[in-house]
Formats: sequence, structure tokens, C-alpha cells
Amino acid sequence: MISVATPNEKIPPACANDAERWAAVLRRDPQADGKFIYSVRTTGVYCRPSCPSRHALRENVSFHESSAAAEQAGFRPCKRCRPNEAGLDVKHAAAVAKACRLIETADELPDLASLAHAAGMSPFHFHRVFKKATGVTPKAYAAAHRTQRVRENLAQSDTVTAAIYDAGFNSAGRFYASSSAVLGMTPTRFRTGGSGAEIRFAVGACSLGAVLVAATDKGICAISLGDDPDALVRELQDVFPKAKLLGGDRDFEQWMAQVVGFVEAPAIGLDLPLDVRGTAFQQRVWQALRKIPAGSTVSYTELAQRIGAPTAARAVAHACASNTIAVAIPCHRVVRTDGALSGYRWGVARKRELLAREAKSLPSVKPRINADKRG
Repeated sequence: MISVATPNEKIPPACANDAERWAAVLRRDPQADGKFIYSVRTTGVYCRPSCPSRHALRENVSFHESSAAAEQAGFRPCKRCRPNEAGLDVKHAAAVAKACRLIETADELPDLASLAHAAGMSPFHFHRVFKKATGVTPKAYAAAHRTQRVRENLAQSDTVTAAIYDAGFNSAGRFYASSSAVLGMTPTRFRTGGSGAEIRFAVGACSLGAVLVAATDKGICAISLGDDPDALVRELQDVFPKAKLLGGDRDFEQWMAQVVGFVEAPAIGLDLPLDVRGTAFQQRVWQALRKIPAGSTVSYTELAQRIGAPTAARAVAHACASNTIAVAIPCHRVVRTDGALSGYRWGVARKRELLAREAKSLPSVKPRINADKRG
């Protein structure tokens, strides 16, 4: 779900102090819109930072967190910039959220023209706005949603074909062509809990606890950390209860040794063949994660910007949480904007320790970590 800020919602200031806010007003910075409001004592009005009106004297200007705060102080909205109405970014976010709901609830995928009409935009403009907000095209978003519906339907439908069509695919053949990339196996095998699939695995120990490494014939499909080795194996079995789990051979044991070695000494690096499956958006996030240097961190917002989806920080956080390959896809290097560690699939304490080890092994790079205990 895409969240949309209302014009009166209390929003943290975009700038650190009033001097920076005033500078944003002087340059009529549209990037500051929605972050703060300024009022003019001599006219009794309040405006957006980007308002085209003639600038007032600095001594007559005050700053407010929201339009509601400005009105409570006795000011009225400017008739030129209309700061009490939703800004363009908010309108776009609302339109995209509406389109996502249409895609998610429709029995058949709405075409681009229908989605654009519902959003009140031209197809070309809507396509650009949607991709900017979500990081993917409407078509890719719909495909990812339908794939998720197939996953859910495969466990409930009487036949694989019924599950595919109930998810909104007009052609079973089209889904089968991409099924291995998104399910990791054929729909029939996925429906039967991975029956017939072979997954090699091994469980070892490191200073962070137990570590499980699992792989298909294409590469590593899971790296898990925990306190209980048996629990890690049960988790793997729960995902594919009918898959054939095999003990790793000598080559596989070398992969395990590389993982353990990297956990203990991050400076050595880690280069393993991976078998990762997810939506197009998740793949983009995971690829960007692998480009974050050891010993450094980025925020969810920064990561969203790196993949070309600056407004999709929440979706980026969800993609990080969906990662099943610890350390090799280093989601532990993503923190909150304020430097707090946020969550981690394998425990915030392990995330903190991994970052500390990377910083120690690479002293020239200092990660931005807040000691906030909230995790």
C-alpha cells in the first residue's frame, strides 16, 4: 500500500534550520514543498516554499510545520500557490495508490489506457508517474501481483491451471514460461511442496550462532543465521516440505566455509553463485544491495534513490525484509535515515555485530550507525 500525506499532516522540516528554510524560499525550491510552510506577517498569508509571489522581507517571515499550524497562528492560505491543497507529488501518489488497488482487485488486468483514465492522466504521463513512484512499470507491478496470487492459489486450487487463471493470467503457457524464475521450479512441483526438487544444504557454526547454507543446482538459495540449528533446518523444510534435502558434498562444504569465513572476517569478501527469485522490483533492490561496499551503510531512502524509485522507500524496506540470503545479499547494510538499525530478519544484534566487524576490518570506512536500542 502506498501512503499519501495530506496537506495538513505534520511533516518533519526539510531543512535543518530557519536559515536553510529561508534559502529554500528564496530559490523557490519545489523539493521543499510539503516539508514546511512559511507565513508573511504583513500580508497575513502563508505559502509553499516554491510560491511564485514576490518575496517578503525576512523579518516578516515565519516558518510552520504544516498548513494547519499556520492557520492556527492566524494566517490564511495564499491564493496563488494554494498551500492548503494537495501538492502535485501528493496527487500523483494518490493516483498511483488508486491504480495499484485497481490492479490488485481486478479479475482481469486493466490496460494502460484504463489505468491512466482512472488517474486523470495521459497514458504516457501516467506510465512515467507510476514508475517514478513504485520503481516498476504498471505491467511489471501487475505481473508481480499476479505471481503472488498464483503462489497463494496453488495451495488452495484443485488444479494448477485453475490457480493460474484465477490469478488473472489469460494464458497458462505465458506463466509457465516464467515460472521457474519466480517460483524456483515448475508450478506443479511448487504446488506439491517442492516434490522431486533437490536442495543441498549444510549447517555449521560461527561466532554469531548457527548458520545454514542451502542451494539448488543453480546456486545458493538460502543463507540463514540463528540460535538453533534444528530450527534453521525446519524453516527450510517448511518452505518446501516435499523437496529432497541432501547433505552437501565437498564442493558445497567449501561454500559453507566461505560463508563462515566472511562472517568472521568481512574483509575477505564473498563471491558465490546465487539462485535468487523474486519480483522485478525485489531483484533490483537485491542487486543494489550487493553494490553497497562492506563497512558502509545507506538508508532505505538512499537505496530507493539508487534504483531510480525515490518515493518507494517502504517498498525497498519490504524487499530487504524478503531477502532470504544473509550476508551474500547484505541487507544488514541498510539503516534508518537517522542511523538507527531498524529490523533484521536474523536479529538486530547480529546486524549490529556484522556492521561493527565490517567497520573494524575496513577502518578507512566508517558506517553511519546510531546506538539507538530500538533496533
